[in-house]
Amino acid sequence: MITKDGRFAYEAAGDPVATPLIFLHGIGGAARAWRHQLATFGNRFHAIAWDMPGYGGSAPLASVSIAALADALKRFIEQLGASRPILVGHSIGGMIVQTWLVQSPKLARAVVLAQTSPAFGKAEGDWQRSFIAARLGPLDRGETMMSLAPSLVKELVGDDPDPKGMELARECMANVPEASYRAMMLALIGFDQRSTLRDISVPTLLLSGSKDNNAPALMMAKMATFIPGAEYVELAGVGHLANLERPDIFNEALGRFLNSLATKA
Repeated sequence: MITKDGRFAYEAAGDPVATPLIFLHGIGGAARAWRHQLATFGNRFHAIAWDMPGYGGSAPLASVSIAALADALKRFIEQLGASRPILVGHSIGGMIVQTWLVQSPKLARAVVLAQTSPAFGKAEGDWQRSFIAARLGPLDRGETMMSLAPSLVKELVGDDPDPKGMELARECMANVPEASYRAMMLALIGFDQRSTLRDISVPTLLLSGSKDNNAPALMMAKMATFIPGAEYVELAGVGHLANLERPDIFNEALGRFLNSLATKA
């Protein structure tokens, strides 16, 4: 599906008048990475998976930054006419949600920050430089997203991942336009929302994976302590792609949080 302005592509399931539940993918993802979640939650929500700008059928941004992506999310939500959505942001999707919350602190019903971070750190930091170089270096040497997809996905996952989920993860990664992958990686540099965590005023779930090296569980547990009233759940044996690796336990954790919102409504 495409928004009325033609800018954004998305997949959706469920009744359009139900509570909007919007899923945001990571750098190697796509709207279709959330199909298992759309199928599971479409019976209770208007479940929507966004193709970020530059992914799938969504138009790329002229200049990519987390702030520009948060502005695009704001426009996407307006185009959908989605009132008080629940947002589920994975990895860079979670960074976009954090930034959007600063602009629109009261517009969400609740948020889920899945396997994400409140900061990427200094642009000149050694860890940050090596992280970017490790991911963009192979492309500089002539590899393609298609050739890299199997190894990139393998590095991201934990124990005993779901074979169908891994197939979908590789397909999503292989089809990310190289220009979008590069731009999104560079957009991470300098991201830092640590000082705004205390201002998050909507119900918040932080979901981590115990085997996630990109958004380590220890860091996410600490992040949760800065968000008033946040709930923290660690998924055992899971790497960075929880919704694809172990869709059942991801959906179970998300479902519990959504049920708890219903009791507070």
